[in-house]
Amino acid sequence: MTDDSPGSGNAEGSGTGADGGDGPDDESLTYADAGVDIDASEAATAALVSAVGESEGDYAGLVDIGDRYLALATDGVGTKLLVAEALSDYSTVGIDCIAMNANDLVAAGVRPVAFVDYLAVEEPDETFAEQVGDGLRAGAEEASLELVGGETAVMPEVIRGLDLAGTCAGLAAKDAVFAGTTEPGDALVGFPSSGIHSNGLTLARTAVTRDHAYTDPCPFGDYDTIGDALLEPTRLYTHLLAPMRAHGVRAAAHVTGGGWTNLERMGEHRYVVDDAFDPQPVFEFVQSLGDVADAEMHRTFNMGTGFVCALDPNDAAALAADTDGRVIGRVESGSGVSIRGVEL
Repeated sequence: MTDDSPGSGNAEGSGTGADGGDGPDDESLTYADAGVDIDASEAATAALVSAVGESEGDYAGLVDIGDRYLALATDGVGTKLLVAEALSDYSTVGIDCIAMNANDLVAAGVRPVAFVDYLAVEEPDETFAEQVGDGLRAGAEEASLELVGGETAVMPEVIRGLDLAGTCAGLAAKDAVFAGTTEPGDALVGFPSSGIHSNGLTLARTAVTRDHAYTDPCPFGDYDTIGDALLEPTRLYTHLLAPMRAHGVRAAAHVTGGGWTNLERMGEHRYVVDDAFDPQPVFEFVQSLGDVADAEMHRTFNMGTGFVCALDPNDAAALAADTDGRVIGRVESGSGVSIRGVEL
């Protein structure tokens, strides 16, 4: 599913129109104000799961095929597509589509091997189709997986503009899949994000378009426009799989829909984060324009850290040294997530 709940797909679901700005003009914005109610989304997801049954695995569905697991994950790009539409630039959204799926498999301890895409359009257009394809190819190359097909559907009575989603397949030996549960005393190693990634865009868009257009010059970084900053592609974490296995990672979390509450998917403990990576300037920009509370920011966005894993504290420094990660916190008895003075 393509919603923002931490228990289902992770890319953002449908939200406001292409111009954003549907939230209250002079109040502190919340994600629900902007059009995405995570609690309602979680309830809908729970209803669906109760109807169809729940498969083994959290970030990916695991199918027992003998001595290995076949793993499947499906997700989309969400309302980031509306920013691409406003800029007439779809060149990176294919990377997002690959990353949102492949990273979920990595969080389960599974190597992504193949990907199929689904492009639904209001009307066919060769230009944006080619741009989407270029991004898919770039993402597949970076993730070292095969694009094995896809489907383009023309549905003018259902779709406005376009929607892009996909499904990623992976394989893993049964003893290679992460246990998926942490223990009090475990260390948390985090890895930097590239920016907003592909979730929370309804809140970001609503905040930004209170006072700006996507085509306005960007006041931070090396981006030409504000829209370019919002389109920064989701980072791929497939390169982490080998070192995480080598250092005995117990569980991992892809920090997407639901923000830092995703850590709770690694087990019902307390997660204390005291050295997270600094948020990129785009987060401060969004928070300032929307007057968004700190807790709401951390419940919605990755805030600079896109992937977290848990392992024995004696192995954590070595994993960080072998990657671009660092020890950001620890697992304790209790519940909830503590980060930057915020309790989630």
